[in-house]
Amino acid sequence: MRCLKPGAAESTPAVGTTDGVLMAHASFDGLRVLSLESRRAKEVEKLIRTYGGQPFVVPFMREVKLESNHAALDFADRLMRGELDVVIFMTGVGVRALLEIVETRYSRTEFLEALGRIKIVTRGSKPEAALRELKLRSVATASEPTTWHELMSAMHAYFGDSLKDQRIALQEYGASNPELLAELTECSASVFKVPVYQWALPHDLKPLRECVHGLTHASVDVVLFTTAVQVIHLMLIAQEMNQVAEMLAGLRSVVVVSVGPTTTAELLHYGIPPDFEPSRPKMGFLINEAAQYSAQVLQGKRQRASLPPEEEFEPAPAPGEPLTHVAQSRHAVRRVAESTPTMAGFSDGLSSFDFLHEISRRLAASDPLHTVLDRILEFVTTMIPCDSCFLYTLEGEKLVLRASRNPHADIVDSLGIKLGQGITGWVAEHREPVAIASRASEDPRFSKFKNIPEDTFEAMLCTPIVCATRVIGVINLQHRLSYSHSSVEVRLLSLIGYLVGAEIERARLDTENLQLADRLETRKAIDRAKGLLQRDLSISESDAYRMMQRESRQRRKTMREIAEALLLNEEMKRSTSVA
Repeated sequence: MRCLKPGAAESTPAVGTTDGVLMAHASFDGLRVLSLESRRAKEVEKLIRTYGGQPFVVPFMREVKLESNHAALDFADRLMRGELDVVIFMTGVGVRALLEIVETRYSRTEFLEALGRIKIVTRGSKPEAALRELKLRSVATASEPTTWHELMSAMHAYFGDSLKDQRIALQEYGASNPELLAELTECSASVFKVPVYQWALPHDLKPLRECVHGLTHASVDVVLFTTAVQVIHLMLIAQEMNQVAEMLAGLRSVVVVSVGPTTTAELLHYGIPPDFEPSRPKMGFLINEAAQYSAQVLQGKRQRASLPPEEEFEPAPAPGEPLTHVAQSRHAVRRVAESTPTMAGFSDGLSSFDFLHEISRRLAASDPLHTVLDRILEFVTTMIPCDSCFLYTLEGEKLVLRASRNPHADIVDSLGIKLGQGITGWVAEHREPVAIASRASEDPRFSKFKNIPEDTFEAMLCTPIVCATRVIGVINLQHRLSYSHSSVEVRLLSLIGYLVGAEIERARLDTENLQLADRLETRKAIDRAKGLLQRDLSISESDAYRMMQRESRQRRKTMREIAEALLLNEEMKRSTSVA
């Protein structure tokens, strides 16, 4: 790899402790080890070198504070009003970032006292440590490997049947976790998302491009993945370089080690089968056990590198602690020792959710409302087959059609539906999705609107769009012929409605603000132009206004355009007189 210079590798294997546990004698024996690490880069580089490897440590992401802190401040307001029962902290960084934001509105003491009055749940040791610094305690914490499965298990164990009555706030990190949101939404009274930061690619992409080049040209022997975002960002760079196929081919002759189930699921999604996972999802265990097994696994892989891509093989058995099969999937992922089973079933069935980070990234561009809605329609219709798709936003007591997949210039922005009217209105009123496989027009809730073609379609799927626990719109899919929506499709559309709600509300408010600002500027221009006419023609304000109206009608120009022409003429006269 051209731009990355590894340090000199140690010549002797290491024996040491990691996370307080005595580790086995292990060595990379000079292998070139790539780690995509940002936060703990120096620590990882030192560990790899200690275990006899040549480290290539490349930053894969940067944490970006959200431009708007509305969600975090809204969370604080709800907390102070006693409208939350449980808060889930996913990361230690999130705990500290949330506190920093909230302190702009409330005192530190006041906020921490309010947190102490509700139940706190954590995802592992890092948020636990951050809470201890604040002298707060959690009632439940997820065990290793700290996926959303372990988090939900911990909550079910603590709350039992009372979980259904809990109002929950979820501190998010980097991107939403659709599976966790779905489970929480189903099992609790309400869920409020609290994003405090997001992940972005580094400013300097050259090192990541060199990673792709190195994996493609066999300049690396071992690659360590410690988070799913590393996989996503590496694939984004490979796609940008148009070298996805070449990189995937190169990975067939490289040892791929995944820290745990969530990262493994992302790797498998892109067709990259990890060779094994460590016995515990910790950085120290990962590097130590990679040092123990990589040389033998690498030898086996490179002996088989000439086989066709579709032929799979089993890594060579390693001495000492056995590599054990723990995943029931097309690719059997091994672990150094028995641990928690990898994510299966629900995750596999909803693999399309792996792309939801992309819609979040695109919607964060602060575009006008109609642009955001069109992007959502595009995304929805690529995920779920349909012949038509409508998107309504709730404005006052009416749902207004604001976007359509099929051209409907006569009704977009004008068709309004009362709450409770038709299937769409029923969904908004009852906050429940509706899926009809055939004869949709015979449903007792159905209503015709302006005889549009979609009124005759056979099947439909309709789901609410939610922001901060309130309905702000509806997504409606239609099918010309009978179509039975799977439970996965119903759940997918419901989650999309949940995840995009905040962006739609933001875009709607931004559009309204722009319109108000535009009207204010128009009013200012007209008032100034009236003043000029009053001064120059010695007429009243009402006469000046009527004169501008008459010019507007005759010239077919807006009142603002007439006003701006008068103001421009005044500017030119001033310039001429000065000259």
